[in-house]
Amino acid sequence: MLTVLGEALIDLVDAGDHRRFTAHPGGSPLNVAVGLARLGHPTSMLARLATDGFGQLLRQHALASGVILDSAPTASEPTTLAVASLDDAGRADYAFYINGTADWQWTAPELILPADSEVLHFGSLASWLPPGDALIAEFAARAGRGALVSYDPNVRPRLLGEPRRARALVERNIATAHLVKASDEDARWLYPGDSLEVVARRWLGLGPALVVLTLGPDGATAYRDGCEPLPRPAPQAAVVDTVGAGDAFTSGLLGALSDRGVGVPELAEVADSQLVEVIDEAGLVAALTCEQAGAFPPTRAELRARQLAARP
Repeated sequence: MLTVLGEALIDLVDAGDHRRFTAHPGGSPLNVAVGLARLGHPTSMLARLATDGFGQLLRQHALASGVILDSAPTASEPTTLAVASLDDAGRADYAFYINGTADWQWTAPELILPADSEVLHFGSLASWLPPGDALIAEFAARAGRGALVSYDPNVRPRLLGEPRRARALVERNIATAHLVKASDEDARWLYPGDSLEVVARRWLGLGPALVVLTLGPDGATAYRDGCEPLPRPAPQAAVVDTVGAGDAFTSGLLGALSDRGVGVPELAEVADSQLVEVIDEAGLVAALTCEQAGAFPPTRAELRARQLAARP
Protein backbone atom coordinates (compact mmCIF):
# COMPACT_ATOMS: atom_id res chain seq x y z
CA MET A 1 0.00 0.00 0.00
CA LEU A 2 1.14 3.51 -0.88
CA THR A 3 -0.57 6.38 0.94
CA VAL A 4 -0.73 9.98 -0.28
CA LEU A 5 -1.51 12.89 2.06
CA GLY A 6 -2.56 16.38 1.01
CA GLU A 7 -5.06 18.48 -0.85
CA ALA A 8 -7.70 17.49 -3.37
CA LEU A 9 -8.98 20.59 -5.14
CA ILE A 10 -10.66 21.71 -8.33
CA ASP A 11 -8.67 23.18 -11.22
CA LEU A 12 -10.86 25.59 -13.17
CA VAL A 13 -9.04 25.75 -16.50
CA ASP A 14 -9.52 28.79 -18.72
CA ALA A 15 -10.62 27.89 -22.24
CA GLY A 16 -8.62 30.87 -23.48
CA ASP A 17 -11.33 33.51 -23.60
CA HIS A 18 -11.47 34.17 -19.82
CA ARG A 19 -15.18 33.35 -19.91
CA ARG A 20 -15.37 29.56 -20.15
CA PHE A 21 -13.74 27.35 -17.52
CA THR A 22 -13.69 23.57 -17.25
CA ALA A 23 -13.60 21.92 -13.81
CA HIS A 24 -10.86 19.29 -13.51
CA PRO A 25 -10.13 17.30 -10.34
CA GLY A 26 -6.68 18.37 -9.19
CA GLY A 27 -4.27 19.13 -6.42
CA SER A 28 -0.78 17.70 -6.53
CA PRO A 29 -1.37 14.97 -3.91
CA LEU A 30 -4.63 13.81 -5.52
CA ASN A 31 -2.89 13.72 -8.90
CA VAL A 32 -0.12 11.57 -7.42
CA ALA A 33 -2.61 9.18 -5.82
CA VAL A 34 -4.59 8.83 -9.05
CA GLY A 35 -1.39 8.31 -11.02
CA LEU A 36 -0.23 5.54 -8.68
CA ALA A 37 -3.62 3.80 -8.75
CA ARG A 38 -3.80 3.96 -12.55
CA LEU A 39 -0.34 2.41 -12.66
CA GLY A 40 -1.72 -0.55 -10.73
CA HIS A 41 -0.50 0.20 -7.20
CA PRO A 42 -2.80 -0.15 -4.16
CA THR A 43 -3.12 3.50 -3.14
CA SER A 44 -4.86 5.17 -0.23
CA MET A 45 -5.58 8.91 -0.06
CA LEU A 46 -5.64 11.04 3.07
CA ALA A 47 -7.55 14.13 1.94
CA ARG A 48 -10.29 16.18 3.56
CA LEU A 49 -13.11 15.91 1.01
CA ALA A 50 -15.98 18.40 1.11
CA THR A 51 -19.61 17.43 0.72
CA ASP A 52 -20.32 20.15 -1.88
CA GLY A 53 -20.67 19.45 -5.60
CA PHE A 54 -16.97 19.88 -6.27
CA GLY A 55 -16.18 17.56 -3.37
CA GLN A 56 -18.43 14.90 -4.86
CA LEU A 57 -16.63 15.31 -8.19
CA LEU A 58 -13.27 14.80 -6.46
CA ARG A 59 -14.52 11.71 -4.63
CA GLN A 60 -15.95 10.19 -7.81
CA HIS A 61 -12.73 10.89 -9.72
CA ALA A 62 -10.56 9.25 -7.06
CA LEU A 63 -12.76 6.19 -6.70
CA ALA A 64 -13.10 5.74 -10.46
CA SER A 65 -9.31 5.71 -10.69
CA GLY A 66 -9.03 3.03 -8.01
CA VAL A 67 -7.89 5.24 -5.12
CA ILE A 68 -8.94 3.95 -1.68
CA LEU A 69 -10.72 6.64 0.37
CA ASP A 70 -11.44 4.68 3.54
CA SER A 71 -9.15 6.98 5.55
CA ALA A 72 -10.23 10.26 3.90
CA PRO A 73 -12.18 12.46 6.35
CA THR A 74 -15.42 14.12 5.29
CA ALA A 75 -15.11 17.91 5.65
CA SER A 76 -17.82 20.48 6.31
CA GLU A 77 -15.78 23.29 4.70
CA PRO A 78 -16.01 24.05 0.93
CA THR A 79 -13.66 22.69 -1.72
CA THR A 80 -10.52 24.63 -2.60
CA LEU A 81 -10.42 26.15 -6.10
CA ALA A 82 -7.40 26.83 -8.34
CA VAL A 83 -8.04 28.86 -11.49
CA ALA A 84 -5.55 27.87 -14.19
CA SER A 85 -4.60 29.93 -17.23
CA LEU A 86 -2.50 28.28 -19.95
CA ASP A 87 0.15 30.06 -22.02
CA ASP A 88 0.96 29.26 -25.65
CA ALA A 89 3.26 26.40 -24.59
CA GLY A 90 0.56 24.78 -22.46
CA ARG A 91 2.13 25.82 -19.15
CA ALA A 92 -0.34 26.56 -16.36
CA ASP A 93 -0.39 29.60 -14.09
CA TYR A 94 -2.62 29.28 -11.01
CA ALA A 95 -4.65 31.64 -8.85
CA PHE A 96 -5.86 29.97 -5.64
CA TYR A 97 -9.03 30.44 -3.60
CA ILE A 98 -8.07 28.89 -0.26
CA ASN A 99 -9.56 30.87 2.62
CA GLY A 100 -11.57 28.63 4.93
CA THR A 101 -11.56 25.67 2.57
CA ALA A 102 -11.42 22.00 3.49
CA ASP A 103 -7.83 21.06 2.72
CA TRP A 104 -6.04 22.88 5.54
CA GLN A 105 -8.28 22.19 8.57
CA TRP A 106 -6.67 18.94 9.71
CA THR A 107 -7.10 17.68 13.27
CA ALA A 108 -4.87 15.07 14.88
CA PRO A 109 -7.58 12.34 15.04
CA GLU A 110 -8.06 12.61 11.25
CA LEU A 111 -4.44 11.73 10.50
CA ILE A 112 -4.28 7.94 10.62
CA LEU A 113 -1.87 6.01 8.39
CA PRO A 114 -3.39 2.79 7.03
CA ALA A 115 -1.70 -0.11 8.82
CA ASP A 116 -0.30 -1.74 5.67
CA SER A 117 1.22 1.43 4.18
CA GLU A 118 4.86 1.01 3.15
CA VAL A 119 5.11 4.46 1.55
CA LEU A 120 3.78 7.87 2.58
CA HIS A 121 3.96 10.67 0.02
CA PHE A 122 3.02 14.18 1.12
CA GLY A 123 3.63 17.77 0.12
CA SER A 124 2.27 20.70 -1.84
CA LEU A 125 0.01 23.34 -0.34
CA ALA A 126 -1.21 21.24 2.59
CA SER A 127 2.37 20.79 3.82
CA TRP A 128 2.95 24.51 4.34
CA LEU A 129 -0.46 26.17 4.75
CA PRO A 130 -1.77 26.64 8.32
CA PRO A 131 -3.45 25.54 10.42
CA GLY A 132 -2.91 21.92 9.38
CA ASP A 133 0.69 22.07 8.18
CA ALA A 134 2.31 21.56 11.59
CA LEU A 135 0.19 18.49 12.27
CA ILE A 136 1.13 17.07 8.87
CA ALA A 137 4.85 17.60 9.54
CA GLU A 138 4.57 15.74 12.86
CA PHE A 139 2.56 12.96 11.24
CA ALA A 140 5.13 12.51 8.46
CA ALA A 141 7.95 12.35 10.99
CA ARG A 142 6.16 9.56 12.87
CA ALA A 143 5.35 7.69 9.67
CA GLY A 144 9.02 7.73 8.69
CA ARG A 145 9.83 5.33 11.52
CA GLY A 146 8.25 2.51 9.53
CA ALA A 147 7.45 3.72 6.02
CA LEU A 148 9.39 5.32 3.19
CA VAL A 149 8.44 9.01 3.27
CA SER A 150 8.41 11.00 0.02
CA TYR A 151 8.02 14.78 -0.20
CA ASP A 152 7.34 17.28 -2.99
CA PRO A 153 7.15 20.96 -1.93
CA ASN A 154 5.29 21.97 -5.13
CA VAL A 155 6.13 25.64 -4.52
CA ARG A 156 3.50 28.29 -5.19
CA PRO A 157 5.17 31.71 -4.69
CA ARG A 158 1.89 33.62 -4.52
CA LEU A 159 0.90 31.62 -1.44
CA LEU A 160 4.30 31.20 0.19
CA GLY A 161 5.38 34.84 0.15
CA GLU A 162 9.12 35.44 0.58
CA PRO A 163 11.65 32.67 -0.21
CA ARG A 164 13.27 33.08 3.22
CA ARG A 165 10.02 32.19 5.00
CA ALA A 166 9.26 29.43 2.52
CA ARG A 167 12.68 27.79 2.94
CA ALA A 168 12.08 27.19 6.64
CA LEU A 169 8.73 25.51 5.95
CA VAL A 170 10.05 23.39 3.09
CA GLU A 171 13.21 22.33 4.91
CA ARG A 172 11.16 21.29 7.96
CA ASN A 173 9.41 18.76 5.72
CA ILE A 174 12.53 17.71 3.82
CA ALA A 175 14.09 16.74 7.15
CA THR A 176 11.33 14.13 7.65
CA ALA A 177 11.66 12.58 4.17
CA HIS A 178 13.73 9.76 2.69
CA LEU A 179 12.99 10.90 -0.89
CA VAL A 180 12.49 14.44 -2.18
CA LYS A 181 11.26 15.31 -5.65
CA ALA A 182 11.03 18.95 -6.74
CA SER A 183 11.14 20.99 -9.93
CA ASP A 184 14.04 23.18 -10.99
CA GLU A 185 11.65 26.14 -10.73
CA ASP A 186 10.94 25.24 -7.09
CA ALA A 187 14.65 25.06 -6.27
CA ARG A 188 15.56 28.30 -8.07
CA TRP A 189 12.78 30.27 -6.41
CA LEU A 190 13.62 28.96 -2.94
CA TYR A 191 17.39 29.53 -3.32
CA PRO A 192 17.96 32.37 -5.79
CA GLY A 193 21.53 32.41 -7.07
CA ASP A 194 22.38 28.84 -6.01
CA SER A 195 23.00 26.11 -8.55
CA LEU A 196 20.65 23.13 -8.61
CA GLU A 197 23.42 20.87 -7.37
CA VAL A 198 24.09 23.15 -4.40
CA VAL A 199 20.38 23.04 -3.52
CA ALA A 200 20.23 19.26 -3.88
CA ARG A 201 23.33 18.79 -1.71
CA ARG A 202 21.83 21.10 0.92
CA TRP A 203 18.68 19.00 1.00
CA LEU A 204 20.63 15.75 1.19
CA GLY A 205 22.37 17.19 4.23
CA LEU A 206 18.99 17.46 5.97
CA GLY A 207 18.49 13.69 5.83
CA PRO A 208 16.97 12.35 2.58
CA ALA A 209 18.76 9.52 0.78
CA LEU A 210 17.64 10.64 -2.70
CA VAL A 211 16.77 14.01 -4.23
CA VAL A 212 15.34 14.19 -7.76
CA LEU A 213 15.01 17.54 -9.54
CA THR A 214 12.87 17.68 -12.65
CA LEU A 215 13.93 20.01 -15.47
CA GLY A 216 10.85 20.18 -17.69
CA PRO A 217 11.75 19.32 -21.30
CA ASP A 218 15.37 18.77 -20.23
CA GLY A 219 14.56 15.68 -18.15
CA ALA A 220 15.56 15.13 -14.53
CA THR A 221 18.66 14.69 -12.38
CA ALA A 222 19.04 12.40 -9.37
CA TYR A 223 21.36 13.27 -6.48
CA ARG A 224 22.68 11.02 -3.69
CA ASP A 225 25.20 11.71 -0.98
CA GLY A 226 28.70 10.70 -2.06
CA CYS A 227 27.69 10.12 -5.70
CA GLU A 228 27.94 12.14 -8.88
CA PRO A 229 24.67 13.64 -10.19
CA LEU A 230 22.77 11.29 -12.48
CA PRO A 231 21.09 13.26 -15.31
CA ARG A 232 18.47 11.67 -17.58
CA PRO A 233 16.87 13.17 -20.71
CA ALA A 234 13.13 13.63 -21.12
CA PRO A 235 11.26 11.37 -23.54
CA GLN A 236 9.78 12.87 -26.68
CA ALA A 237 6.15 13.92 -26.25
CA ALA A 238 3.46 15.57 -28.36
CA VAL A 239 2.60 18.10 -25.66
CA VAL A 240 -1.02 19.21 -25.29
CA ASP A 241 -0.43 20.82 -21.90
CA THR A 242 1.78 20.28 -18.87
CA VAL A 243 -0.97 20.21 -16.24
CA GLY A 244 -0.11 17.50 -13.71
CA ALA A 245 3.17 16.54 -15.40
CA GLY A 246 5.26 16.94 -12.26
CA ASP A 247 2.75 14.93 -10.23
CA ALA A 248 2.74 12.20 -12.89
CA PHE A 249 6.54 12.08 -12.64
CA THR A 250 6.19 11.56 -8.88
CA SER A 251 3.69 8.74 -9.44
CA GLY A 252 6.02 7.12 -11.93
CA LEU A 253 8.97 7.54 -9.58
CA LEU A 254 7.26 6.00 -6.56
CA GLY A 255 5.67 3.28 -8.65
CA ALA A 256 8.94 2.31 -10.29
CA LEU A 257 10.70 2.15 -6.92
CA SER A 258 7.88 0.05 -5.49
CA ASP A 259 7.95 -2.35 -8.44
CA ARG A 260 11.65 -2.92 -7.82
CA GLY A 261 11.26 -3.45 -4.09
CA VAL A 262 13.20 -0.33 -3.17
CA GLY A 263 12.35 0.70 0.37
CA VAL A 264 14.13 2.75 3.01
CA PRO A 265 17.12 0.39 3.44
CA GLU A 266 17.72 0.08 -0.32
CA LEU A 267 17.17 3.72 -1.32
CA ALA A 268 20.65 4.98 -0.49
CA GLU A 269 22.33 1.97 -2.11
CA VAL A 270 20.31 1.63 -5.32
CA ALA A 271 22.61 0.99 -8.30
CA ASP A 272 22.99 3.61 -11.02
CA SER A 273 21.60 1.20 -13.62
CA GLN A 274 18.45 0.64 -11.60
CA LEU A 275 18.07 4.33 -10.82
CA VAL A 276 18.32 5.10 -14.55
CA GLU A 277 15.39 2.72 -15.16
CA VAL A 278 13.39 4.39 -12.40
CA ILE A 279 13.99 7.97 -13.59
CA ASP A 280 13.33 7.05 -17.22
CA GLU A 281 10.05 5.37 -16.32
CA ALA A 282 8.97 8.38 -14.27
CA GLY A 283 9.83 10.66 -17.18
CA LEU A 284 7.76 8.54 -19.55
CA VAL A 285 4.74 8.66 -17.22
CA ALA A 286 5.05 12.46 -17.21
CA ALA A 287 5.43 12.59 -21.01
CA LEU A 288 2.29 10.51 -21.55
CA THR A 289 0.38 12.81 -19.21
CA CYS A 290 1.50 15.84 -21.25
CA GLU A 291 -0.09 14.26 -24.32
CA GLN A 292 -3.54 14.58 -22.70
CA ALA A 293 -5.47 17.70 -21.69
CA GLY A 294 -5.48 18.07 -17.91
CA ALA A 295 -3.96 15.80 -15.29
CA PHE A 296 -4.81 12.41 -16.76
CA PRO A 297 -1.88 10.04 -16.18
CA PRO A 298 -1.48 6.75 -18.05
CA THR A 299 -2.56 3.32 -16.94
CA ARG A 300 -0.01 0.57 -16.45
CA ALA A 301 -1.08 -0.96 -19.78
CA GLU A 302 -0.57 2.35 -21.60
CA LEU A 303 2.84 2.81 -20.01
CA ARG A 304 3.98 -0.71 -20.89
CA ALA A 305 2.72 -0.34 -24.48
CA ARG A 306 4.78 2.84 -24.95
CA GLN A 307 7.83 1.17 -23.40
CA LEU A 308 7.52 -1.78 -25.77
CA ALA A 309 7.06 0.50 -28.78
CA ALA A 310 10.26 2.39 -27.87
CA ARG A 311 12.44 -0.72 -27.73
CA PRO A 312 14.77 -1.24 -30.70
